[in-house]
Amino acid sequence: MNKEELKKLEATLWYTADTLRANSDLKSSEYSTPVLGLIFLKFADNKYSLVEDQIKSEFNKLKGSRRERAIEEIAIEKCGFYLPPEARYEYLLNLPEKEDLAAAIKKAMQAIENYKPELLDTLPQEEYFRLNRRKEANKDVIDNTTLIRLLKNFADIPKTAGGDMFGQIYEYFLGKFALAEGQGGGEFFTPRSVVRLMVQIIEPHNGTVFDPACGSGGMFVQSAQFIEERKTPGDDASLFVYGSEKTLETVKLAKMNIAVNGLRGDVRQANSYYEDVHQSFGRFDYVLANPPFNVDDVNLTRVEGDQRFNTYGVPRNKGDAKKKDKGAATVPNANYLWINLFATSLKSGGRAALVMANSASDARHSEADIRKSLIDNNLIYGMLTLPSNMFYTVTLPATLWFFDKNKQDDKILFIDARNVFTQIDRAHREFSEEQVQNIAIISRLHRGNRQAFIELVHNYYASGFASLNENRPKLAEVAEKLIEFLKENEVKILPDFAAVLKEAEKLSKAHADYLKSVDLAEIARANSAQRKLAETIAPFFAKLHELLKEADKAVRHLEKEQSRNKDLKQLKTELEKLHKEAGSSEYFFTHLAWLHERFPEAKYEDVTGLCKLAAPEEIKEQEYSLNPGRYVGVVIEEDGKTEEEFIEEMLALNDELEKLNAEAHALEAVIGKNIRLIAGEE
Repeated sequence: MNKEELKKLEATLWYTADTLRANSDLKSSEYSTPVLGLIFLKFADNKYSLVEDQIKSEFNKLKGSRRERAIEEIAIEKCGFYLPPEARYEYLLNLPEKEDLAAAIKKAMQAIENYKPELLDTLPQEEYFRLNRRKEANKDVIDNTTLIRLLKNFADIPKTAGGDMFGQIYEYFLGKFALAEGQGGGEFFTPRSVVRLMVQIIEPHNGTVFDPACGSGGMFVQSAQFIEERKTPGDDASLFVYGSEKTLETVKLAKMNIAVNGLRGDVRQANSYYEDVHQSFGRFDYVLANPPFNVDDVNLTRVEGDQRFNTYGVPRNKGDAKKKDKGAATVPNANYLWINLFATSLKSGGRAALVMANSASDARHSEADIRKSLIDNNLIYGMLTLPSNMFYTVTLPATLWFFDKNKQDDKILFIDARNVFTQIDRAHREFSEEQVQNIAIISRLHRGNRQAFIELVHNYYASGFASLNENRPKLAEVAEKLIEFLKENEVKILPDFAAVLKEAEKLSKAHADYLKSVDLAEIARANSAQRKLAETIAPFFAKLHELLKEADKAVRHLEKEQSRNKDLKQLKTELEKLHKEAGSSEYFFTHLAWLHERFPEAKYEDVTGLCKLAAPEEIKEQEYSLNPGRYVGVVIEEDGKTEEEFIEEMLALNDELEKLNAEAHALEAVIGKNIRLIAGEE
């Protein structure tokens, strides 16, 4: 699902919440269950319709032969489930008004569960009766109005929408309506971009994935998507997922999520501290999780004899040995129980990624001993510090831990990504897809995969030049209007857009020549060709921005004299669009420059402020701290402005401040006058 589709869906969810708030007795924390059930139906219907013709074709082809198969068997093979006619979304949407819609939805859910045993007792059913019953003369009367509205709300979800949809919707409901639930016991939803980064670094390709705190199952979906993106014909891309989650409603959500995404798996309700429902010790190829942080009431006696938790040492409070009632002792907090669990759940050659509180990287006493044991056993592959404000419901800073039971050296890769983020609103940040790839490429270079670096740079070139060529005609059109308008108004300083347009044509030709000559398999030559082309890009955009600044000055100058000129206002709007188009063209080249600056030879190297490959002796010097900030160092970056540009920007900001202050004083006078009028003093 792209950003536009997601934005539209979020608007629909908000409208849906309003509908439930006004027309039901549900609490805001209960909105997600019936909504997710209907969205499951819609996504299942979408997915089913994409292969429906294939299902029918195969059924009719085999019908009457010795190889005849039931249609539901063929459907389950093709898309993972079967939807009988009474479970189709359009069928429910078009039922006559007199029908009991809640009963029809329940019947649809039961039909799906009948053909998909893994979903038994998972899909919401009884909840819908709370939405179409009202009291009238002390009797329950059926009123389908609310349910029909909900069904219509999600009828337009496009058939191409997919991915971790349930995770995205769950995240939305946590963020908007169920914050208290989302924060309980240190639990919070893992943003998709963080999960994607985790998956991109451990690079699953097939086998088993385990998440002992699986939430809505987003880790599983992202793993499957990564494998699907990377597989080539003949690859074994089979994946089986195992999950545990202590909350039953969330278990149901995870089951719906993996079912609608066509995954095979086993998700169970369990408390992973005390229950090992998947016999996890040494069993899995990959472990991915975001466990609850800093849980401090886990019973020590119940976990200290468990090999999942004691292999590298059990976290203990200092005074536990002296306590008379040892059965009441608890671990200092459960962070290192989780860390132990991830390390011990891996089979030989397995990899793990987990989200953990920053404090665990430097924790002292018994936890420091466990950390030292993990380091001495060469299990920790890397540590990555996340930016703040990445999570919907908490601002707690976090670090990603990576394990690898097939390490090729005894060093640990430290990455400080605190300054790599995209601001999505005042309170939240995320990684863009390009930022995910840029960070993940550090790990791939460390593993010796230079080919991946060359291909990533190549893709940035392709995307950047596609955008530049698309925007070039728009640039020419707006430039022509601008120059003509400035001439008419006898403005002496005219931006020379003709030169920059000619330069854009040269760049496109250079890129075409690069495409003809580059051989991505020849890494050294490809890197040389890419860097040579890159050298011509920065000067072009520098000149373009310089011209746009000149144009801005000229328009601002005219604006002071002709503030009511409609043509000028339109031109100003066009100029703002031009800035955006220039930015969209430059976007991929900016990421390309970021990579070339840090890894000019397409090889891993330590980069101050970003990454450091630390040897055991360096880690010992830091008392076995795993805090990336201790290793990568700090870089002070210049803003690139000249003194004149800085002064000019400050003066412009000051002008804006004076204007706002004047408006504020005028409003104060109006408010004061109105208050005196109300009080009868004027």
